[in-house]
Amino acid sequence: MRFILVPAILLQLAAQQYTIGELERRTVPARDGVHLTTVIYRPLVNGAPAPGRFPVIVARTPYGADGIDVWARYFVPRGYVAVGQNVRGRYGSGGRWRPNSDDGADGADLTRWIGQQPWYLPEDQGGGIGTVGTSYEGGTQHAMAIAGAPNLKTMIPVDAMSNYGRYGIRHNGAFELRFLNWIFCLGNNPSRNRVGDFPGYYPVEDPGVLKILRGLPERVPEFVRMLPLRAGTTPLKLVPDYEKWLIEAMSHGDYDRYWKDMGASVVDHLTEFKDIPVLHVTGWYDTWTTQAANLNFVELSRTKKSPQRLLVGPWVHGGQTASVHGEADFGSDAALDFNAVRLRWFEHHLRGVRNGVESDPPVRLFVMGPGQSRKTTDGRVMVGGRWRNENEWPLKRAVPTAYYAHAGGVLSPAAPPTTAEPLRYLFDPKNPVPTVGGSLSSEGMLAPRGAMDQRCRPDLWACNGSSMRLSQRNDVLVFQTAPLDRDTEVTGRLIVKLWASSNAPDTDFTAKLADVYPPSPDFPEGVELNVSDSIVRARYRHSLERAEMMRPGQPYEFTIEMYPSSLVFGKGHRIRLDISSSNFPRFDINPNTGEPLNNNRRWAVAENTVYLDRSRPTRILLPLVP
Repeated sequence: MRFILVPAILLQLAAQQYTIGELERRTVPARDGVHLTTVIYRPLVNGAPAPGRFPVIVARTPYGADGIDVWARYFVPRGYVAVGQNVRGRYGSGGRWRPNSDDGADGADLTRWIGQQPWYLPEDQGGGIGTVGTSYEGGTQHAMAIAGAPNLKTMIPVDAMSNYGRYGIRHNGAFELRFLNWIFCLGNNPSRNRVGDFPGYYPVEDPGVLKILRGLPERVPEFVRMLPLRAGTTPLKLVPDYEKWLIEAMSHGDYDRYWKDMGASVVDHLTEFKDIPVLHVTGWYDTWTTQAANLNFVELSRTKKSPQRLLVGPWVHGGQTASVHGEADFGSDAALDFNAVRLRWFEHHLRGVRNGVESDPPVRLFVMGPGQSRKTTDGRVMVGGRWRNENEWPLKRAVPTAYYAHAGGVLSPAAPPTTAEPLRYLFDPKNPVPTVGGSLSSEGMLAPRGAMDQRCRPDLWACNGSSMRLSQRNDVLVFQTAPLDRDTEVTGRLIVKLWASSNAPDTDFTAKLADVYPPSPDFPEGVELNVSDSIVRARYRHSLERAEMMRPGQPYEFTIEMYPSSLVFGKGHRIRLDISSSNFPRFDINPNTGEPLNNNRRWAVAENTVYLDRSRPTRILLPLVP
């Protein structure tokens, strides 16, 4: 499958036969009588609605349905009806906003309504409904599939919210603070949207209230520094549904029905999930990569008959049309004509066009690297990479190979010694390790995202004015290989098995994989480029469903699964594993006291210990591709 389109494939794409007119605005009732704002673009001929019926592409969104204009102007002239709907409680839609919880039933009601319209081409006549959308909009697609939405024939969820009690909102027990940022921005960038326009269940008319709400995004650093967040103590009390959801999500750690039934937890509702073709799209630096690749694609491929396809690039959240992410340049091939990719999929699955989609391999991924130690014209490091087809995910030929942490900061396949002194460090919640790049979305005032040299910058507020490398910190344990004697490809799941203990009843442990570039004329100090990272909250080391405090001084084996990746570590580079106990503000900070989540009154410095001996080996399992 060649996503870098060539003329032969362009000839298979539908030509523009129609024009697109003005946006039609409707309200569509949900089953409980709530009316949801809905917009429609239809194909025109000579300024009038084109005769006949058409397949339909739907996006359900919390971001303003008028935004479907971005993709509708591509698809509608090619013979599709475009429909956008604001989820309840947003942009004039009635009801109260509850993230994803109502999106299954509401989406099913929308597709049922579409099926009754005179311009809709039914599935049994060669049409049907397809869905698009990124992030939250991807979550609404999964919710519709779980609800068995009528007339829904295929989906393209991109960087989609799902399984968020495991990763995405809660992350192995920790909380991803980007959702605090999302709520404080009321789910939007306020520079593009007037606050009063979108919380549909209440009017915001008081100019003083509007001023306070518009100022919330700039105050995100202030509030994440003063966590926990308690009801009625911040300006979020002016938008009670948003405050209620955030406080409950930050306080609810156990992976139970609260998370499993929130609306888009695919792996908890595989039986209900509609058996339809799905193109799962994500990026190595996205926030939903594990969910899309390791969970949704794998489990739906196993349980459904309809084709499941996986497309993964070197992208950050929503970055499919770009080749530069963070401080890394992955080459021009990394950027896709994404509308053309989606059109090709819909032409086959909504119109039955035999355009090669039917014979595509199951997986298309971008193998990053091997990076070059040279600077691009805009000052970035050239990482490069190439697209490759695969028959499965994870790759069967990838060999999980243990690289052990040794004394002296060595990472090596050599087995650890029978006895070895453990390493101890102090984790001070008041001085957390700053987040520098990585898998972030809704980053706002939090931190930059993507591939970044792992050093602080004075312009990153979490760095407190520092310019030091993260590897220089006493609370970061660094283990790295000798310079590689050949290019080494790592593609697949990235799992750390960490033996550790603490003098605290609860603490966090973090892991980060980095590609260490040798010094060069362009980069005299070299480059330490992050590849992936993750965290585990110790109280959830045995089960995400039930918290269990640690016994001080008792060694435990922790499993920390980072987001998957695909990268060739170049000859002369080093593979590096960093172990610590914080990654802020990507994740909330553990106060080390064992108090209830988001309700601590105390904090303590924890002495954390990492073991390196043969009976308690700390290692990372690298999926090496021969």
